[in-house]
Amino acid sequence: MRLAVAATAPLGADVLERLAERHEIAYLLTRPDAPRGRGRKLAAPPAKETADRLGIRVEQPERPTLPADAPVDTVVVCAYGLLIPPSLLAQGLWLNVHPSLLPRWRGAAPVERAILAGDEVTGVTIHETVEALDAGPIAAQESFAIGPDDDAGTVYARAGEVAARLLNDVIAGPSFTPQAEAGITYAEKIQAADRELNLDDPIDACRRVRALSPHIGAWTVLHERRMTIWRAHLEDGAFVPDEVQPEGKGRMSWDAFMRGIRS
Repeated sequence: MRLAVAATAPLGADVLERLAERHEIAYLLTRPDAPRGRGRKLAAPPAKETADRLGIRVEQPERPTLPADAPVDTVVVCAYGLLIPPSLLAQGLWLNVHPSLLPRWRGAAPVERAILAGDEVTGVTIHETVEALDAGPIAAQESFAIGPDDDAGTVYARAGEVAARLLNDVIAGPSFTPQAEAGITYAEKIQAADRELNLDDPIDACRRVRALSPHIGAWTVLHERRMTIWRAHLEDGAFVPDEVQPEGKGRMSWDAFMRGIRS
């Protein structure tokens, strides 16, 4: 079975690597290199870095297109970040990996929104890619728990393992069931306002830290210093930072930051 993978973000890179262990990957379809980091230097997407390491051909069109010289049976889409036009969807089977239990949390940030909402269970859905956002019929779905200490990185890692395992069964002979009409929610993209912590609501603040770690980061002002909080916990109902990053500094433990304040 010859596959192509359309992926950009770390979850897509993870699924690409896992699929390459058992399937022939004709090419990776990913987004163009883009500025990244403080220096805003041009950098490859995580999925491209994985493909290069594995010796997989990489295609990076500004808009999704399929190379005519490499026909495939199926395209697996995972954290690609660009809409697939109907003209391409009509050319074959497109399977989308979505890290939620659809129809809950359709959209751009399903893991982050699930943690922010206090969901105790999430999962992975494999569905046919259709023009409507994450609305295609379902081929496979599996749930798993979100632990009280899990952050987005932990959940995404678990989702990658589950997705690859589900895909190995689905790819050989998919059958589809329409999504339920009830229970549809949307996971809007994380905005700047989502990153600010409200310390008057310690439960929400801790969830926000977990939801935005380790890839985005939530921030607040403590001891007159703006800082990103990467890890925190509740202690007797109060918000307690564990790992912080003061503006312009590297990451450090809260204890180390406090020692610097006292000195």
